Amino acid sequence: MSPVLAGVLQLLALIVALGLSYRPLGDYMAKVYSSEKHYKPEKWIYKAIGANPSVEMRWPAYLRGVLAFSAVSVLFLYLLQRVQGSLPGSLGFVSIDPDQAFNTAASFVANTNWQSYYGEQAMGHVVQTGGLAVQNFVSAAVGIAVAVALVRGFARSRTGELGNFWADLVRGTVRILLPISVIGALVLVACGAIQNFSGIHEVGQFTGGSQQWNGGAVASQEVIKELGTNGGGYFNANSAHPFENPNGLSNLFEIYLILVIPFALTRTFGRMVGSIKQGYAILGTMAAIWVGFTALMMWTEFAHHGPAFDLAGGAMEGKETRFGIGGSSLFAVATTLTSTGAVNSFHSSYTGFGGGITMLGMQLGEIAPGGVGSGLYGMLIMAVIAVFIAGLMVGRTPEYLGKKIGTREIKFAACYILITPALVLCFTAASFVLDTPSHSMTNSGAHGFSEILYAYTSGANNNGSAFAGLNADTQWFNTTIGIAMLLGRFLPMVFVLALAGSLAEQTPVPETAGTLRTEKPLFTGLLVGTIMIITGLTYFPALALGPLAEGLAA
Repeated sequence: MSPVLAGVLQLLALIVALGLSYRPLGDYMAKVYSSEKHYKPEKWIYKAIGANPSVEMRWPAYLRGVLAFSAVSVLFLYLLQRVQGSLPGSLGFVSIDPDQAFNTAASFVANTNWQSYYGEQAMGHVVQTGGLAVQNFVSAAVGIAVAVALVRGFARSRTGELGNFWADLVRGTVRILLPISVIGALVLVACGAIQNFSGIHEVGQFTGGSQQWNGGAVASQEVIKELGTNGGGYFNANSAHPFENPNGLSNLFEIYLILVIPFALTRTFGRMVGSIKQGYAILGTMAAIWVGFTALMMWTEFAHHGPAFDLAGGAMEGKETRFGIGGSSLFAVATTLTSTGAVNSFHSSYTGFGGGITMLGMQLGEIAPGGVGSGLYGMLIMAVIAVFIAGLMVGRTPEYLGKKIGTREIKFAACYILITPALVLCFTAASFVLDTPSHSMTNSGAHGFSEILYAYTSGANNNGSAFAGLNADTQWFNTTIGIAMLLGRFLPMVFVLALAGSLAEQTPVPETAGTLRTEKPLFTGLLVGTIMIITGLTYFPALALGPLAEGLAA
Protein backbone atom coordinates (compact mmCIF):
# COMPACT_ATOMS: atom_id res chain seq x y z
CA MET A 1 0.00 0.00 0.00
CA SER A 2 1.35 3.42 -0.95
CA PRO A 3 1.89 5.99 1.81
CA VAL A 4 -0.60 8.35 0.13
CA LEU A 5 -3.34 5.71 0.05
CA ALA A 6 -2.63 4.81 3.67
CA GLY A 7 -3.04 8.45 4.67
CA VAL A 8 -6.32 8.80 2.76
CA LEU A 9 -7.70 5.60 4.33
CA GLN A 10 -6.81 6.87 7.80
CA LEU A 11 -8.68 10.11 7.07
CA LEU A 12 -11.74 8.19 5.86
CA ALA A 13 -11.69 5.91 8.92
CA LEU A 14 -11.48 8.95 11.18
CA ILE A 15 -14.43 10.62 9.44
CA VAL A 16 -16.53 7.45 9.84
CA ALA A 17 -15.69 7.16 13.56
CA LEU A 18 -16.52 10.82 14.17
CA GLY A 19 -19.75 10.48 12.21
CA LEU A 20 -20.87 7.50 14.29
CA SER A 21 -20.17 9.42 17.54
CA TYR A 22 -21.66 12.74 16.48
CA ARG A 23 -25.34 12.21 17.18
CA PRO A 24 -25.27 10.15 20.42
CA LEU A 25 -22.54 12.22 22.08
CA GLY A 26 -24.02 15.55 21.00
CA ASP A 27 -27.49 14.61 22.23
CA TYR A 28 -26.06 13.27 25.50
CA MET A 29 -24.19 16.52 26.21
CA ALA A 30 -27.33 18.55 25.49
CA LYS A 31 -29.18 16.38 27.99
CA VAL A 32 -26.42 16.82 30.58
CA TYR A 33 -26.54 20.61 30.44
CA SER A 34 -30.34 20.79 30.28
CA SER A 35 -31.03 18.43 33.18
CA GLU A 36 -32.22 19.70 36.57
CA LYS A 37 -31.22 16.49 38.35
CA HIS A 38 -28.07 16.37 40.51
CA TYR A 39 -26.36 13.05 41.16
CA LYS A 40 -25.26 12.18 44.68
CA PRO A 41 -21.47 12.52 44.01
CA GLU A 42 -22.16 15.91 42.48
CA LYS A 43 -24.10 16.99 45.58
CA TRP A 44 -21.09 16.04 47.71
CA ILE A 45 -18.90 18.29 45.57
CA TYR A 46 -21.36 21.20 45.79
CA LYS A 47 -21.51 20.83 49.55
CA ALA A 48 -17.71 20.73 49.80
CA ILE A 49 -17.25 23.95 47.82
CA GLY A 50 -20.31 25.69 49.29
CA ALA A 51 -22.14 26.15 45.99
CA ASN A 52 -25.87 26.07 45.31
CA PRO A 53 -26.22 24.50 41.85
CA SER A 54 -29.88 25.51 41.49
CA VAL A 55 -29.24 29.27 41.57
CA GLU A 56 -29.21 30.85 38.12
CA MET A 57 -26.45 33.36 37.36
CA ARG A 58 -26.34 36.46 35.22
CA TRP A 59 -23.21 36.90 33.13
CA PRO A 60 -21.15 38.95 35.67
CA ALA A 61 -21.72 36.28 38.35
CA TYR A 62 -20.95 33.49 35.89
CA LEU A 63 -17.74 35.26 34.90
CA ARG A 64 -16.74 35.75 38.54
CA GLY A 65 -17.12 32.01 39.05
CA VAL A 66 -14.89 31.27 36.04
CA LEU A 67 -12.19 33.73 37.11
CA ALA A 68 -12.26 32.83 40.82
CA PHE A 69 -11.99 29.10 40.14
CA SER A 70 -9.18 29.64 37.63
CA ALA A 71 -7.25 32.00 39.92
CA VAL A 72 -7.37 29.48 42.79
CA SER A 73 -6.27 26.76 40.35
CA VAL A 74 -3.25 28.80 39.21
CA LEU A 75 -2.21 29.45 42.81
CA PHE A 76 -2.65 25.81 43.85
CA LEU A 77 -0.69 24.42 40.89
CA TYR A 78 2.06 27.01 41.34
CA LEU A 79 2.51 26.15 45.03
CA LEU A 80 2.41 22.41 44.30
CA GLN A 81 5.36 22.79 41.94
CA ARG A 82 7.26 25.04 44.31
CA VAL A 83 7.12 22.42 47.13
CA GLN A 84 7.65 19.39 44.87
CA GLY A 85 11.04 18.61 46.42
CA SER A 86 9.36 17.94 49.77
CA LEU A 87 6.54 15.78 48.41
CA PRO A 88 6.44 11.97 48.38
CA GLY A 89 6.63 10.42 44.94
CA SER A 90 8.74 13.29 43.62
CA LEU A 91 11.22 10.79 42.09
CA GLY A 92 14.05 12.89 43.51
CA PHE A 93 13.17 15.93 41.41
CA VAL A 94 13.71 19.34 42.97
CA SER A 95 11.13 22.08 43.25
CA ILE A 96 10.38 24.05 40.07
CA ASP A 97 11.89 27.53 39.67
CA PRO A 98 9.43 30.43 40.18
CA ASP A 99 9.26 31.63 36.56
CA GLN A 100 8.78 28.13 35.19
CA ALA A 101 6.26 27.23 37.91
CA PHE A 102 4.24 30.33 36.98
CA ASN A 103 4.44 29.49 33.28
CA THR A 104 3.32 25.90 33.85
CA ALA A 105 0.51 26.85 36.24
CA ALA A 106 -0.81 29.47 33.81
CA SER A 107 -0.42 27.02 30.95
CA PHE A 108 -2.42 24.12 32.39
CA VAL A 109 -5.15 26.26 33.94
CA ALA A 110 -5.58 28.11 30.63
CA ASN A 111 -5.99 24.75 28.82
CA THR A 112 -2.80 25.55 26.88
CA ASN A 113 -0.33 23.02 28.31
CA TRP A 114 2.70 24.76 26.86
CA GLN A 115 5.75 23.06 28.37
CA SER A 116 9.18 24.67 28.65
CA TYR A 117 10.58 21.69 30.58
CA TYR A 118 11.29 17.98 30.09
CA GLY A 119 8.34 16.25 31.78
CA GLU A 120 10.21 13.04 32.57
CA GLN A 121 13.10 15.01 34.08
CA ALA A 122 11.21 17.62 36.09
CA MET A 123 7.80 16.49 37.39
CA GLY A 124 7.16 13.75 39.95
CA HIS A 125 4.05 11.59 40.28
CA VAL A 126 2.19 13.93 42.66
CA VAL A 127 2.57 17.01 40.46
CA GLN A 128 1.74 15.03 37.32
CA THR A 129 -1.39 13.32 38.63
CA GLY A 130 -2.57 15.62 41.44
CA GLY A 131 -1.77 18.84 39.62
CA LEU A 132 -1.41 18.64 35.85
CA ALA A 133 -3.87 15.81 35.17
CA VAL A 134 -6.53 17.42 37.39
CA GLN A 135 -6.24 20.67 35.45
CA ASN A 136 -6.59 18.71 32.21
CA PHE A 137 -10.10 17.81 33.37
CA VAL A 138 -11.31 21.03 34.96
CA SER A 139 -9.82 23.49 32.45
CA ALA A 140 -11.60 21.58 29.68
CA ALA A 141 -14.84 21.62 31.70
CA VAL A 142 -14.52 25.41 32.11
CA GLY A 143 -14.30 25.81 28.32
CA ILE A 144 -17.42 23.72 27.74
CA ALA A 145 -19.27 25.63 30.47
CA VAL A 146 -18.58 29.00 28.82
CA ALA A 147 -19.71 27.64 25.44
CA VAL A 148 -22.92 26.30 26.98
CA ALA A 149 -23.56 29.69 28.61
CA LEU A 150 -23.31 31.36 25.19
CA VAL A 151 -25.67 28.78 23.68
CA ARG A 152 -28.16 29.52 26.46
CA GLY A 153 -27.84 33.19 25.57
CA PHE A 154 -29.09 32.38 22.07
CA ALA A 155 -31.75 29.95 23.33
CA ARG A 156 -33.24 32.09 26.12
CA SER A 157 -35.11 35.39 25.95
CA ARG A 158 -36.18 38.20 28.27
CA THR A 159 -33.79 37.05 30.98
CA GLY A 160 -30.15 37.62 31.71
CA GLU A 161 -29.65 34.24 33.38
CA LEU A 162 -27.15 31.86 31.80
CA GLY A 163 -27.24 28.88 34.17
CA ASN A 164 -24.97 28.03 37.07
CA PHE A 165 -21.21 27.88 36.49
CA TRP A 166 -20.53 25.44 39.33
CA ALA A 167 -23.18 23.02 38.11
CA ASP A 168 -21.86 23.24 34.53
CA LEU A 169 -18.27 22.73 35.71
CA VAL A 170 -19.07 19.67 37.82
CA ARG A 171 -21.39 18.07 35.27
CA GLY A 172 -18.90 18.50 32.45
CA THR A 173 -16.22 16.80 34.53
CA VAL A 174 -18.26 14.04 36.17
CA ARG A 175 -20.73 13.14 33.45
CA ILE A 176 -18.75 13.73 30.25
CA LEU A 177 -14.96 13.86 30.64
CA LEU A 178 -14.47 11.25 33.37
CA PRO A 179 -16.50 8.38 31.85
CA ILE A 180 -14.99 8.77 28.38
CA SER A 181 -11.49 9.05 29.89
CA VAL A 182 -11.85 5.78 31.82
CA ILE A 183 -12.82 3.92 28.65
CA GLY A 184 -10.18 5.70 26.58
CA ALA A 185 -7.41 4.92 29.08
CA LEU A 186 -8.25 1.21 28.87
CA VAL A 187 -8.03 1.39 25.07
CA LEU A 188 -4.61 3.08 25.24
CA VAL A 189 -3.31 0.52 27.74
CA ALA A 190 -4.51 -2.23 25.40
CA CYS A 191 -2.59 -0.51 22.59
CA GLY A 192 0.62 -0.51 24.68
CA ALA A 193 0.67 2.82 26.58
CA ILE A 194 2.10 2.47 30.09
CA GLN A 195 0.17 3.02 33.33
CA ASN A 196 2.10 2.68 36.58
CA PHE A 197 3.79 4.57 39.39
CA SER A 198 7.25 3.07 39.04
CA GLY A 199 10.43 5.01 39.74
CA ILE A 200 13.39 5.79 37.55
CA HIS A 201 15.10 2.74 36.04
CA GLU A 202 17.69 1.96 33.39
CA VAL A 203 16.36 0.52 30.15
CA GLY A 204 19.63 -0.55 28.56
CA GLN A 205 23.30 0.06 28.00
CA PHE A 206 24.37 2.15 25.04
CA THR A 207 27.60 3.47 23.63
CA GLY A 208 28.72 6.26 25.91
CA GLY A 209 26.38 5.42 28.80
CA SER A 210 22.95 4.12 29.78
CA GLN A 211 19.45 5.45 29.26
CA GLN A 212 17.00 6.01 32.10
CA TRP A 213 13.22 6.34 32.08
CA ASN A 214 10.64 6.84 34.77
CA GLY A 215 7.17 5.33 34.67
CA GLY A 216 3.92 7.10 35.39
CA ALA A 217 0.15 7.13 34.99
CA VAL A 218 0.68 7.88 31.32
CA ALA A 219 -2.39 6.30 29.67
CA SER A 220 -4.86 8.05 31.98
CA GLN A 221 -3.16 11.40 31.47
CA GLU A 222 -2.79 10.86 27.75
CA VAL A 223 -6.50 10.28 27.21
CA ILE A 224 -7.66 13.47 28.96
CA LYS A 225 -4.78 15.36 27.38
CA GLU A 226 -6.34 14.64 23.97
CA LEU A 227 -10.04 14.46 24.94
CA GLY A 228 -9.89 17.81 26.76
CA THR A 229 -7.79 19.35 23.95
CA ASN A 230 -5.07 20.03 26.51
CA GLY A 231 -1.88 18.69 24.96
CA GLY A 232 0.69 18.55 27.78
CA GLY A 233 2.64 15.31 27.51
CA TYR A 234 4.08 13.17 30.27
CA PHE A 235 7.30 12.97 28.24
CA ASN A 236 9.14 15.68 26.37
CA ALA A 237 8.60 13.90 23.04
CA ASN A 238 4.86 14.11 23.74
CA SER A 239 2.72 11.88 21.51
CA ALA A 240 5.77 10.89 19.48
CA HIS A 241 6.96 8.89 22.51
CA PRO A 242 6.10 5.17 22.32
CA PHE A 243 5.00 5.11 25.98
CA GLU A 244 2.32 7.69 25.15
CA ASN A 245 1.48 6.71 21.58
CA PRO A 246 2.75 3.21 20.78
CA ASN A 247 1.48 2.50 17.25
CA GLY A 248 -0.67 3.54 14.32
CA LEU A 249 -3.91 2.39 15.97
CA SER A 250 -3.29 4.39 19.14
CA ASN A 251 -2.33 7.36 16.95
CA LEU A 252 -5.65 7.29 15.08
CA PHE A 253 -7.53 6.84 18.36
CA GLU A 254 -5.81 9.87 19.88
CA ILE A 255 -6.72 12.01 16.86
CA TYR A 256 -10.30 10.82 17.28
CA LEU A 257 -10.24 11.87 20.96
CA ILE A 258 -9.00 15.34 20.00
CA LEU A 259 -11.86 15.94 17.57
CA VAL A 260 -14.86 14.07 18.95
CA ILE A 261 -16.17 16.52 21.60
CA PRO A 262 -15.58 19.75 19.60
CA PHE A 263 -17.44 18.36 16.58
CA ALA A 264 -20.23 16.82 18.71
CA LEU A 265 -20.80 20.13 20.51
CA THR A 266 -22.33 21.49 17.30
CA ARG A 267 -25.07 18.88 17.73
CA THR A 268 -25.45 19.99 21.35
CA PHE A 269 -25.77 23.57 20.12
CA GLY A 270 -28.48 22.61 17.63
CA ARG A 271 -30.43 20.70 20.28
CA MET A 272 -30.29 23.50 22.84
CA VAL A 273 -31.36 26.28 20.43
CA GLY A 274 -34.14 24.09 19.03
CA SER A 275 -32.80 23.75 15.47
CA ILE A 276 -30.65 20.77 14.48
CA LYS A 277 -30.08 22.41 11.08
CA GLN A 278 -28.30 25.34 12.76
CA GLY A 279 -25.93 22.82 14.35
CA TYR A 280 -25.32 21.23 10.95
CA ALA A 281 -24.43 24.62 9.48
CA ILE A 282 -21.76 25.19 12.12
CA LEU A 283 -20.58 21.59 11.69
CA GLY A 284 -20.33 22.06 7.92
CA THR A 285 -18.17 25.15 8.39
CA MET A 286 -15.83 23.39 10.80
CA ALA A 287 -15.62 20.24 8.66
CA ALA A 288 -14.93 22.16 5.43
CA ILE A 289 -11.95 23.96 6.98
CA TRP A 290 -10.63 20.82 8.70
CA VAL A 291 -10.82 18.63 5.58
CA GLY A 292 -9.32 21.40 3.45
CA PHE A 293 -6.38 21.93 5.80
CA THR A 294 -5.78 18.18 6.09
CA ALA A 295 -5.75 17.71 2.33
CA LEU A 296 -3.43 20.68 1.87
CA MET A 297 -1.07 19.42 4.58
CA MET A 298 -0.89 15.93 3.07
CA TRP A 299 -0.26 17.36 -0.38
CA THR A 300 2.49 19.61 0.94
CA GLU A 301 4.26 16.88 2.91
CA PHE A 302 3.88 14.13 0.29
CA ALA A 303 5.22 16.34 -2.53
CA HIS A 304 8.54 14.99 -3.81
CA HIS A 305 11.47 17.36 -4.34
CA GLY A 306 14.55 15.32 -5.11
CA PRO A 307 16.00 11.85 -4.49
CA ALA A 308 15.84 11.98 -0.66
CA PHE A 309 12.11 12.73 -0.74
CA ASP A 310 11.55 10.01 -3.35
CA LEU A 311 13.31 7.38 -1.22
CA ALA A 312 11.44 8.37 1.95
CA GLY A 313 8.05 8.67 0.23
CA GLY A 314 7.79 12.33 1.15
CA ALA A 315 9.05 14.81 3.76
CA MET A 316 9.86 12.38 6.60
CA GLU A 317 12.20 14.66 8.56
CA GLY A 318 10.95 15.05 12.12
CA LYS A 319 8.28 12.36 11.73
CA GLU A 320 7.97 8.93 13.34
CA THR A 321 8.26 6.06 10.88
CA ARG A 322 5.51 4.15 12.72
CA PHE A 323 3.05 6.94 11.86
CA GLY A 324 4.35 8.07 8.50
CA ILE A 325 3.40 11.26 6.70
CA GLY A 326 -0.32 10.48 6.64
CA GLY A 327 -0.67 9.88 10.39
CA SER A 328 1.63 12.79 11.19
CA SER A 329 -0.24 15.22 8.92
CA LEU A 330 -3.62 14.19 10.35
CA PHE A 331 -2.32 14.72 13.87
CA ALA A 332 -0.63 18.06 13.09
CA VAL A 333 -3.77 19.55 11.56
CA ALA A 334 -6.07 18.19 14.29
CA THR A 335 -3.88 19.49 17.10
CA THR A 336 -3.45 22.99 15.65
CA LEU A 337 -7.04 23.44 14.46
CA THR A 338 -8.03 22.63 18.03
CA SER A 339 -6.47 24.03 21.19
CA THR A 340 -4.73 20.73 21.88
CA GLY A 341 -1.06 21.27 21.11
CA ALA A 342 -0.04 17.62 21.47
CA VAL A 343 2.43 16.57 18.76
CA ASN A 344 3.47 13.25 17.26
CA SER A 345 6.01 14.94 14.98
CA PHE A 346 8.01 18.16 15.08
CA HIS A 347 6.43 21.01 13.20
CA SER A 348 9.73 22.84 12.79
CA SER A 349 10.88 20.01 10.51
CA TYR A 350 7.87 20.25 8.22
CA THR A 351 8.21 21.89 4.84
CA GLY A 352 7.96 25.67 4.85
CA PHE A 353 4.34 25.62 3.72
CA GLY A 354 3.54 22.70 6.07
CA GLY A 355 4.78 24.68 9.06
CA GLY A 356 2.73 27.64 7.85
CA ILE A 357 -0.42 25.49 7.76
CA THR A 358 0.01 24.51 11.40
CA MET A 359 0.52 28.16 12.31
CA LEU A 360 -2.47 29.37 10.29
CA GLY A 361 -4.66 26.72 11.91
CA MET A 362 -4.02 28.30 15.30
CA GLN A 363 -4.33 31.84 13.96
CA LEU A 364 -7.84 31.09 12.68
CA GLY A 365 -8.76 31.02 16.36
CA GLU A 366 -8.78 27.23 16.58
CA ILE A 367 -12.43 26.98 15.58
CA ALA A 368 -12.39 24.08 13.11
CA PRO A 369 -13.47 22.34 15.25
CA GLY A 370 -11.46 24.11 17.97
CA GLY A 371 -10.98 23.25 21.61
CA VAL A 372 -13.63 21.72 23.84
CA GLY A 373 -16.03 24.60 24.28
CA SER A 374 -13.68 27.28 23.00
CA GLY A 375 -14.07 26.05 19.42
CA LEU A 376 -17.85 26.34 19.54
CA TYR A 377 -17.99 29.77 21.16
CA GLY A 378 -15.24 31.02 18.84
CA MET A 379 -17.17 29.82 15.80
CA LEU A 380 -20.40 31.39 17.08
CA ILE A 381 -18.57 34.71 17.48
CA MET A 382 -17.46 34.42 13.85
CA ALA A 383 -21.07 33.61 12.88
CA VAL A 384 -22.17 36.86 14.54
CA ILE A 385 -19.54 38.74 12.51
CA ALA A 386 -20.65 36.99 9.30
CA VAL A 387 -24.31 37.87 9.95
CA PHE A 388 -23.32 41.48 10.57
CA ILE A 389 -21.40 41.62 7.27
CA ALA A 390 -24.37 40.07 5.43
CA GLY A 391 -26.66 42.65 7.00
CA LEU A 392 -24.43 45.49 5.78
CA MET A 393 -24.47 44.08 2.23
CA VAL A 394 -28.27 43.95 1.97
CA GLY A 395 -29.05 46.98 4.15
CA ARG A 396 -30.95 45.02 6.80
CA THR A 397 -30.55 44.83 10.57
CA PRO A 398 -28.53 41.66 11.15
CA GLU A 399 -30.19 38.82 13.07
CA TYR A 400 -28.95 35.44 14.21
CA LEU A 401 -31.18 32.75 15.73
CA GLY A 402 -33.92 35.29 16.30
CA LYS A 403 -31.66 37.78 18.07
CA LYS A 404 -30.73 41.21 16.74
CA ILE A 405 -27.03 41.85 16.34
CA GLY A 406 -26.81 45.48 17.31
CA THR A 407 -24.01 47.87 18.23
CA ARG A 408 -23.48 46.32 21.66
CA GLU A 409 -23.27 42.77 20.37
CA ILE A 410 -20.90 43.57 17.52
CA LYS A 411 -18.58 45.47 19.88
CA PHE A 412 -18.30 42.39 22.09
CA ALA A 413 -17.61 40.21 19.03
CA ALA A 414 -15.04 42.67 17.64
CA CYS A 415 -13.18 42.84 20.95
CA TYR A 416 -13.10 39.04 21.03
CA ILE A 417 -11.43 38.70 17.63
CA LEU A 418 -8.89 41.51 18.27
CA ILE A 419 -7.46 40.28 21.59
CA THR A 420 -5.46 37.28 20.42
CA PRO A 421 -3.81 38.86 17.35
CA ALA A 422 -2.79 41.84 19.48
CA LEU A 423 -1.10 39.55 22.01
CA VAL A 424 0.64 37.46 19.35
CA LEU A 425 1.95 40.30 17.22
CA CYS A 426 2.94 42.63 20.07
CA PHE A 427 4.90 39.98 21.99
CA THR A 428 6.55 38.72 18.79
CA ALA A 429 7.62 42.26 17.88
CA ALA A 430 8.95 42.89 21.39
CA SER A 431 11.01 39.69 21.24
CA PHE A 432 12.82 40.92 18.14
CA VAL A 433 13.27 44.50 19.33
CA LEU A 434 14.99 43.36 22.54
CA ASP A 435 18.41 41.73 22.42
CA THR A 436 18.06 38.75 24.78
CA PRO A 437 14.95 36.90 23.41
CA SER A 438 16.39 36.48 19.92
CA HIS A 439 19.34 34.57 21.39
CA SER A 440 16.96 31.68 22.09
CA MET A 441 16.47 31.02 18.37
CA THR A 442 18.26 27.99 16.95
CA ASN A 443 17.77 29.19 13.38
CA SER A 444 18.14 32.57 11.74
CA GLY A 445 16.20 34.18 8.92
CA ALA A 446 12.60 33.29 8.08
CA HIS A 447 12.67 30.02 10.01
CA GLY A 448 13.97 31.74 13.14
CA PHE A 449 11.21 34.32 12.86
CA SER A 450 8.69 31.47 12.57
CA GLU A 451 9.99 29.92 15.80
CA ILE A 452 9.07 32.98 17.87
CA LEU A 453 5.88 33.78 15.94
CA TYR A 454 4.75 30.17 16.46
CA ALA A 455 5.53 30.31 20.20
CA TYR A 456 3.30 33.31 20.86
CA THR A 457 0.64 32.08 18.43
CA SER A 458 0.57 28.81 20.35
CA GLY A 459 0.50 30.51 23.75
CA ALA A 460 -2.07 33.23 23.10
CA ASN A 461 -4.39 30.83 21.26
CA ASN A 462 -4.12 28.32 24.14
CA ASN A 463 -2.70 25.63 21.87
CA GLY A 464 0.57 24.74 23.57
CA SER A 465 2.40 23.02 20.73
CA ALA A 466 5.99 24.07 20.06
CA PHE A 467 7.69 24.65 16.74
CA ALA A 468 10.85 23.12 18.23
CA GLY A 469 14.20 24.82 17.94
CA LEU A 470 13.35 27.67 20.33
CA ASN A 471 14.82 27.66 23.84
CA ALA A 472 11.73 28.89 25.67
CA ASP A 473 12.99 28.10 29.17
CA THR A 474 14.14 31.65 29.91
CA GLN A 475 12.70 34.28 32.21
CA TRP A 476 11.53 36.33 29.24
CA PHE A 477 9.64 33.55 27.46
CA ASN A 478 8.35 31.87 30.63
CA THR A 479 6.90 35.17 31.82
CA THR A 480 5.60 36.67 28.58
CA ILE A 481 4.16 33.43 27.20
CA GLY A 482 2.55 32.83 30.61
CA ILE A 483 0.92 36.28 30.44
CA ALA A 484 -0.16 35.66 26.83
CA MET A 485 -1.75 32.34 27.83
CA LEU A 486 -3.76 33.83 30.69
CA LEU A 487 -4.91 36.90 28.75
CA GLY A 488 -5.58 34.84 25.63
CA ARG A 489 -7.78 32.45 27.60
CA PHE A 490 -9.75 34.63 29.98
CA LEU A 491 -10.12 38.03 28.27
CA PRO A 492 -12.08 36.48 25.36
CA MET A 493 -14.31 34.72 27.89
CA VAL A 494 -15.27 38.13 29.31
CA PHE A 495 -16.68 39.19 25.95
CA VAL A 496 -18.26 35.79 25.23
CA LEU A 497 -20.22 35.89 28.49
CA ALA A 498 -21.09 39.57 28.07
CA LEU A 499 -22.44 38.76 24.61
CA ALA A 500 -24.38 35.80 26.03
CA GLY A 501 -25.97 38.02 28.67
CA SER A 502 -26.91 40.65 26.10
CA LEU A 503 -28.54 38.06 23.83
CA ALA A 504 -30.44 36.40 26.68
CA GLU A 505 -32.05 39.71 27.62
CA GLN A 506 -33.50 40.27 24.15
CA THR A 507 -37.01 39.58 22.95
CA PRO A 508 -36.96 37.16 19.98
CA VAL A 509 -37.38 38.72 16.54
CA PRO A 510 -39.97 36.92 14.39
CA GLU A 511 -38.68 35.38 11.18
CA THR A 512 -39.71 37.13 7.96
CA ALA A 513 -39.10 36.68 4.24
CA GLY A 514 -36.04 38.90 4.53
CA THR A 515 -34.41 36.94 7.37
CA LEU A 516 -31.00 35.49 6.49
CA ARG A 517 -31.29 31.70 6.46
CA THR A 518 -28.29 30.79 8.59
CA GLU A 519 -28.92 27.05 8.33
CA LYS A 520 -28.32 27.01 4.55
CA PRO A 521 -25.07 26.13 2.68
CA LEU A 522 -24.88 29.74 1.44
CA PHE A 523 -24.35 30.96 5.00
CA THR A 524 -21.78 28.22 5.59
CA GLY A 525 -19.82 29.51 2.59
CA LEU A 526 -20.12 33.09 3.86
CA LEU A 527 -18.88 32.00 7.29
CA VAL A 528 -15.86 30.16 5.85
CA GLY A 529 -15.00 33.21 3.74
CA THR A 530 -15.36 35.57 6.70
CA ILE A 531 -13.01 33.44 8.82
CA MET A 532 -10.35 33.21 6.13
CA ILE A 533 -10.49 36.89 5.17
CA ILE A 534 -10.34 38.20 8.75
CA THR A 535 -7.42 35.91 9.60
CA GLY A 536 -5.65 36.60 6.32
CA LEU A 537 -5.82 40.35 6.74
CA THR A 538 -4.64 40.11 10.34
CA TYR A 539 -1.74 37.70 10.05
CA PHE A 540 -0.67 37.82 6.40
CA PRO A 541 2.24 40.28 6.89
CA ALA A 542 3.69 38.14 9.71
CA LEU A 543 3.19 34.90 7.77
CA ALA A 544 4.88 36.49 4.75
CA LEU A 545 8.00 37.16 6.82
CA GLY A 546 8.10 33.60 8.17
CA PRO A 547 6.68 30.41 6.62
CA LEU A 548 5.67 31.94 3.27
CA ALA A 549 9.14 33.39 2.72
CA GLU A 550 10.72 30.08 3.68
CA GLY A 551 8.39 28.04 1.48
CA LEU A 552 8.89 30.23 -1.58
CA ALA A 553 12.67 30.16 -1.12
CA ALA A 554 12.77 26.33 -0.96
